[in-house]
Amino acid sequence: MEIPGNLFVVSAPSGAGKSSLVKALLELDARLGVSVSHTTRAPRGQEQHGREYWFVDEPAFRAMIAGGEFIEWAEVHGNLYGTSRGAIDDRLRAGQDVVLEIDWQGALQIRRLFPHAVLIFVLPPSWDELRDRLRRRGEDGEEVIERRMANAREEVAQARHFDFVIINGLFETALFDLKTVVHSQRLKYASQLRNRSQVFAALGLS
Repeated sequence: MEIPGNLFVVSAPSGAGKSSLVKALLELDARLGVSVSHTTRAPRGQEQHGREYWFVDEPAFRAMIAGGEFIEWAEVHGNLYGTSRGAIDDRLRAGQDVVLEIDWQGALQIRRLFPHAVLIFVLPPSWDELRDRLRRRGEDGEEVIERRMANAREEVAQARHFDFVIINGLFETALFDLKTVVHSQRLKYASQLRNRSQVFAALGLS
């Protein structure tokens, strides 16, 4: 599908810092918009409906699946998550760059539908640090944390299917790496050809 906008997909195990990195990137990059996913899980902390996620119950989510409204969806940690087709199609066709913050299953579904999508996986610096971060969040008990750690081992194994891997040891360094990936993608020949077609045509390039 030839679309002018760039699609970035960021995945990571719970606690690796994916959400914080994407939030910081959005504050720095006015050309980048975020697609808000739907989920059946309950809001955490200060999360708001329509900002971090569209929070819906399972029957409503299942109805959206049946209606073909999701471009990708998956079950993660016992909850359903999905990205609506309309949330990204219009933006990409208008030439906007979009970032999706989804799990690895959804990322690979997106790759099949959008071959130009750039898949980015965020790794923790170690298993011990990941466990410590989950504990510092103060959102889950030890049983849930250990379940997340077990799931993380399966999730981390999927990093080899992604285009870029960022190790989030020092936040500022990881954010710089993420910004570099986004900027580099915009400068690729195919991306420039899609977005600056008049310049390329004037120069006799295609």
